[in-house]
Amino acid sequence: MLNRRKLIQRLTAFPFVGGLVSTIPFASAIASPKDPKRELFKEFGVRTFINAAGTLTYMTGSLMHDEVLEAINSTSKEFCLLDEVQDKVGEKIAKMVHSEAAVVTSGAFSAMTLALAGILTGKDEKKVAELPHIAYTGMKSEVICQKSHDIVYNHALTNTGCKIIQVETAEDVDKAVNERTALLHFLHIESDKGKIQHEEWVALGKKHGIPTGIDMAADVPPVSNLWRFNDMGFDFVVISGGKAMRGPQSAGLLMGKKHIIEAARLHMPPRGFNIGRGMKINKEEIFGMYVALEKYINQDHDKEWKEWEDKIAHIQNTVNKISGITTEIHVPPLGNHTPTLRITWDAAKVKVTDKQLREAMRFGTPSIELGGGTANSVNVTVFMLKPGQEKIVATRLKEELNKATA
Repeated sequence: MLNRRKLIQRLTAFPFVGGLVSTIPFASAIASPKDPKRELFKEFGVRTFINAAGTLTYMTGSLMHDEVLEAINSTSKEFCLLDEVQDKVGEKIAKMVHSEAAVVTSGAFSAMTLALAGILTGKDEKKVAELPHIAYTGMKSEVICQKSHDIVYNHALTNTGCKIIQVETAEDVDKAVNERTALLHFLHIESDKGKIQHEEWVALGKKHGIPTGIDMAADVPPVSNLWRFNDMGFDFVVISGGKAMRGPQSAGLLMGKKHIIEAARLHMPPRGFNIGRGMKINKEEIFGMYVALEKYINQDHDKEWKEWEDKIAHIQNTVNKISGITTEIHVPPLGNHTPTLRITWDAAKVKVTDKQLREAMRFGTPSIELGGGTANSVNVTVFMLKPGQEKIVATRLKEELNKATA
């Protein structure tokens, strides 16, 4: 191996022209070029696409804002105590959403589990360690909800060891409440299908001295929903962070009464004697969720809505020119509350099914995901599109629908 002196002697013996040795720094002359930025989607052969379908978990939800990514990156450089972060971030979040307390969770599903767990155990660490094995412990074991509100995501509640008791009317609730009742659970997105509405549900909880909780996972916009149900008197509210707020996809919020949030946190990391140990949320996601929430509350929602309407109108005007096509703009009233374009076609004139059209868009260039509809319709949303992508979606829809009319 050459030592430094011999290396310099050999280099200076080379016939450099015009004093090149004195004009090029030694380090620069021998430095290797910077490694190119890795493109991991290409490296792994993972398909990326334009999202005209919405904030669906299987499509990885939403795209985080640059400010959220900056928060995640900047807070990844130092150590801190996880509980201290949750204390201080939770305090600020609570003020923004009009609740007594709040905590960042690993999604709305985990927030439901943690909230109910906290109601069951309070701050009794012995009980915390016993969940989900609640038989013969003296803990309550039943959750009441309307039949139309009992969907698959209520597994978050049965994870605690409780079972669901279905009801349909206020009289049913009065009959179902007993010494085992832990919670009256409400699902906002299905509220139009139930016979009991939000305010009456809260009143029933107060009447019987039973906590009420509401799942509103995908139910902003409108932004006012972030505090509406806290103001209404629900004891806890859960929401996903990685949908319209564009926080980390693995984050969510649990908001509500202070005693419930404090008890719920005993079931969360960093503690490891509980059912929530696997529901880990790191410091970067906590700060990222806070920044996403802050940005979402303070942004110009009227301006954003007008931008969505303009994008929808562009796509509508493009496909309306095709024979056999009809369109309608609607806004889902409860969840995914954004302008949505329903494109319907006359099957006698346009020879394509919704599945065929969606696959043609999916496997075309660029790849585009549409929302499902009926056998001869699809739905298009624009609130997850990047600037200018509405033009690409419109062009590709026109191409595929024209092919089907030929």
